[in-house]
Amino acid sequence: MLMSKLCVLLLVLLVLQSREIQGQQPYINNRQLDCYNTAYDNLTRGFDCNGVQSCQSYLTFRSNPLYNSAVVIGYLLGANATQIASINNLTSDVAPIPTNTVLVVPVNCSCSSLYYQYNVTYQLKDKTETYFIVANNTFQGLSTCQAMISQNKVGVKNLYVGLDLLVPLRCACPTSNQTASGIKYLLTYMVTWGDSFSYIADLFGVDQQTILDANQLSQDQNIYPFTTILVPLNTTPTKIEHSPPSPPPAPAPQTPPASSPDESNSSKKWVYVGVGIGAGLTLLVALSGLLFYFHRRSKAKSKPVPVLPPKKFSESADYSALPDNSKSFPSSVSVSSQGFRDAVESLTVYKFQDLQLATENYSENNKIQGSVYRGSIKGDDAAVKVMKGDVSSEINLLKKINHSNIIRLSGFCLHEGNTYLVYEYADNGAVNDWLHSNKIQTSDTLSWKQRVQIAYDVANALNYLHRYTNPPYIHKNLKTSNILLDANFRAKVATLDWQEVWADMTRVDCK
Repeated sequence: MLMSKLCVLLLVLLVLQSREIQGQQPYINNRQLDCYNTAYDNLTRGFDCNGVQSCQSYLTFRSNPLYNSAVVIGYLLGANATQIASINNLTSDVAPIPTNTVLVVPVNCSCSSLYYQYNVTYQLKDKTETYFIVANNTFQGLSTCQAMISQNKVGVKNLYVGLDLLVPLRCACPTSNQTASGIKYLLTYMVTWGDSFSYIADLFGVDQQTILDANQLSQDQNIYPFTTILVPLNTTPTKIEHSPPSPPPAPAPQTPPASSPDESNSSKKWVYVGVGIGAGLTLLVALSGLLFYFHRRSKAKSKPVPVLPPKKFSESADYSALPDNSKSFPSSVSVSSQGFRDAVESLTVYKFQDLQLATENYSENNKIQGSVYRGSIKGDDAAVKVMKGDVSSEINLLKKINHSNIIRLSGFCLHEGNTYLVYEYADNGAVNDWLHSNKIQTSDTLSWKQRVQIAYDVANALNYLHRYTNPPYIHKNLKTSNILLDANFRAKVATLDWQEVWADMTRVDCK
């Protein structure tokens, strides 16, 4: 009986010892690409907790046009911008960093259940963002979609703009064996195209074998872009002197065999023939294209464009699916059938009486500015803007824009020739008030970090309007009075005069 217990104890000790010798865990080997495969959770969830519970650790991050300063990168990764600037020899934490610069980022790594990780929060900014995109694009492979899915309670099909997600970043602490051999830190390096073990070792001035041992890799194994490997360090890391891996030497050009005069003349003859045939075909294609173009143009001019009389709302059967409160819409408001069908697909149609109650009958006490009033709808604050006439074009524009840094239109109401647009409410007002108003106490000023974050949020909103809406939209009315701040001082671009902006956008789109 005693012998059996001793055998079991010895076996346990051997298992524990083998885990320490192994370093961290096997290389992830592109297993992070399949978000729904749980067979490799031991690889994709994180590095094993097989050392101390917490430690100083480091990550690498490559600058890009969206994340191009220490303060912005620090905000994304939840790291200290001053420390990032110091380690990477930057002139300041707001100095622009050239694209594709590899930066060292310090983080405090700790055990969470079975795995090491450093947790940050990320707010979804676009409806196209998924766990996979956030992990591999935004965070450049420093997390995995499997780890994010396991630690967020929101299903992959229920993500929405403005949702805060937990992002576990991959980090690790040295094992006792690694510490005994002089290793003080483990750096999570994000592999990119062309990387090799020798190149990464030279980049950090470490022995190549220590990298192989830490990741349970052999010299003949492949490593893939957007995966992470651990780099053991004996000292605190410093600025990475980034230089691309040397390409393999090009093969020596072969000397062509000498040709006889007859062969030379023959080859030239066929070159002339080939050039002649090619030129003829090119001319034929060009003529065909011109004929087709003029044919289509004359056909388009000859085809009359039908002009349909606008339908009045009360006369249109297309609006039968609207809520009962649609009966209050006056017949004098003439709109296009398709316009309001599109508008109500994703917006709430409010009752006029509800908006009256919410704004205390549009009292002066509730007036924010001009024709915009503060209201409380089912306990939530909202901004209600009164506009005259048919604004279906504006509504259709606003409902297509869905971004966390742009004020969101939640619904509308039509009543007696007026349109009432209901927006989300910004608790901290406009940036203009914080910069210029005498009402703000001197102690209540925007910090430098808040100002940089506001600038980043505005740039993010404009980038979305210019690049991710179809067709692209140009604001052309941006000023501090319509950059609003939510409860967390995150900026949201508002457009207080959408009719002017819509006209500008229409002119741009017609060019």
